[in-house]
Amino acid sequence: MHPITRLASHHNMTTITKKDLVAELSNATGIKHADTLAMVEAFMELVSKNLAEGNEVTLRTFGTFDLRVARGKIGRNPKQPNSEVMIPDRCVVRFKPSKELKSRVAALSVHTVNGVQSMNGNHV
Repeated sequence: MHPITRLASHHNMTTITKKDLVAELSNATGIKHADTLAMVEAFMELVSKNLAEGNEVTLRTFGTFDLRVARGKIGRNPKQPNSEVMIPDRCVVRFKPSKELKSRVAALSVHTVNGVQSMNGNHV
């Protein structure tokens, strides 16, 4: 299997779409674009299905997707700030990155992240 390399050097953060990932995977592995797309979509469906069943999904060296309960709270309608609306408890997906992923991200220069601001509000 070929290592995955970036299509271009990114000095600022860029949004990478499913289409971009499929193209990179297809180029890196030599697998047809349509087959790569089918695998990516099947992978996403499996992760979604397992989470919807209450299962945790762990990808070693990448991270873990699991479910948490977001506690209910009182919300306000911005158009009617005096009226309160109760937002009930709900299940949310949480992603916990692995140590390896945390290390790779921590190694980034803050200057590579587009729009990063320091604590005092100045751009870094």
